[in-house]
Amino acid sequence: MKRASPSRSKSSRRVLILGAGSFAHSHGTILRECGAEALVLLTRPMGRYPASLAGPVFEPERDGSWEKAIREADPDWILPMSIDWMRRPEAGILLERGIFAPSLEGMRLERDRDFARRLCRRCGVPAPRAYVARNRIEAERLLERRPIAWVIKNPLCSPESPVHTIVCRSPEETAAWLPHLDFAEGVFLQEYMGADEAGHIALISAGQVWPLATNREYKRSFAADLGPLAGVPLGGTVEADPEDRYGLARALIRPLLPWFRETGFHGPVQATAARRGGKWRLLEYNVRLGVTSGPLILRMLENPLAVLEACVRDRPPPIRFRKEARAGVSAALVGYGFPYPEVKTPAFPVRLLGEPLCDVWWNEVRPDPSGRLTAEGQRLAEVCATGPSAATARGKVYGTLSRIEVPGSYYRPDIGLDRGPLEEDRERGDCGNEE
Repeated sequence: MKRASPSRSKSSRRVLILGAGSFAHSHGTILRECGAEALVLLTRPMGRYPASLAGPVFEPERDGSWEKAIREADPDWILPMSIDWMRRPEAGILLERGIFAPSLEGMRLERDRDFARRLCRRCGVPAPRAYVARNRIEAERLLERRPIAWVIKNPLCSPESPVHTIVCRSPEETAAWLPHLDFAEGVFLQEYMGADEAGHIALISAGQVWPLATNREYKRSFAADLGPLAGVPLGGTVEADPEDRYGLARALIRPLLPWFRETGFHGPVQATAARRGGKWRLLEYNVRLGVTSGPLILRMLENPLAVLEACVRDRPPPIRFRKEARAGVSAALVGYGFPYPEVKTPAFPVRLLGEPLCDVWWNEVRPDPSGRLTAEGQRLAEVCATGPSAATARGKVYGTLSRIEVPGSYYRPDIGLDRGPLEEDRERGDCGNEE
C-alpha cells in the first residue's frame, strides 16, 4: 500500500478522495494541478491503477480499517464518489473532518426517493406522481388503477440496490417487468414523463443556492438512445450556467432553501428533470459530483479547489468560469460485453495510437507484467474536453477516441448532436418554465 508521507506542505491542502477508477483519477489530478495533495481511499477493488495516477492509495480492505486509513491520510477535507459513505460506521469521523457532501439528514435527498417526493410536495416543487410498492401485488394493483407507463426505481439509492432504474414507455412494458423484479426493498414507481430531460448542478453554501452548470446525460447504452440504461451515463454535455438561464435551479432547487437552512445543508445538489407541457418536473436529486459532469465542471472553473473547499466550510464559493471553457463534453469508452455485467471482458490490450487531444481518465484498466495497459473491466475510460462551445469540445473528444484502440470496444458517437430541450430553448430565445 502506498502511504501518505508524514511530512506535508504548510501551504497545500490535503484532500482524501473516497472512490476509484476515473473519478479518483480525474478529480485527484485536477485538484493536484491546483496545488492540493490528493490521496485516495479505494472504495472498490477494480480501478486501483487509475486511482494511483492521482496520488497515494489506501486500501482498507487489505491493509486495515477506514478509520486507520483516514488517520494516516490526515486530510483537510474529503471528496466522496458515491453516497455509500453515509452508511459506514466511520461516517461521523468523515463529517468531523469536513466532506464535500451534506449532513446525514441532507443525504436523504438522494438516498430516500420517497422522502424527496414528500419534500417536493411540501416545498411546491413540480414532480410526477410516484408511489412505493412493497411487493409485486401492490405494484400490479397500482398498474391496474393507473394503466400508464411507470419508471421503476430503487426506493433507497445505493450501488448495491437489488433494483436499478428501468424506464418503461408503456403500461405493457411496466407489466412485463414486474415478475422479474427483486422486491426485497420494494420498488419506487414514478410516472414516465418522456425523454426531454436536463439537469442543473448547484452548490448550497452559506445558506444560499449558487447555480453552477446545466447538463444533459446520455443514459442508454447505444446510439440514438437505444438499448438498456447504463449504471453510469455513456456521456454528457455541460454548460456553465451561474445565471440559471433555463430556470431549472429556480424551479427545482431554490424552493428547498428553507429545508436546506433548517438542516444546515451545504454541499452539491443536482436536480434532474423532464419537461412536459412547458414545465420542468423533478425526476430525482443527487448530492454529489458525478463521474460524467464532475471532471468537466472542475476543468471549466478558474479555481475548482477554492470553490469546493468553500462549500465544505459552508462559505460563499468564489465561482468563476474560464472564458475559454464555457462548455464541456464527455464520452465513455466501454469494452467487450458492455452493458451486460455477466459477460467477462478479456484482458485486451489498450493502445494509444497518438497524443490525446483532451483528458483521458482511465477507469477499469491496469498494466500487465510487462507494463502494457490492458482492460480490467467493461468501462475503460471517460474522455472529457472543454471549450468555448460544445462543438469545439466535442471535436476534441471524438478526435481522442479515434486514437484509442481496444478490441471489442465502442462509444456513443452521438453525444451532443441531438436537439434536446435546452437546444430548443436557445433557438427560441425562451428559457425557463412557462408560468
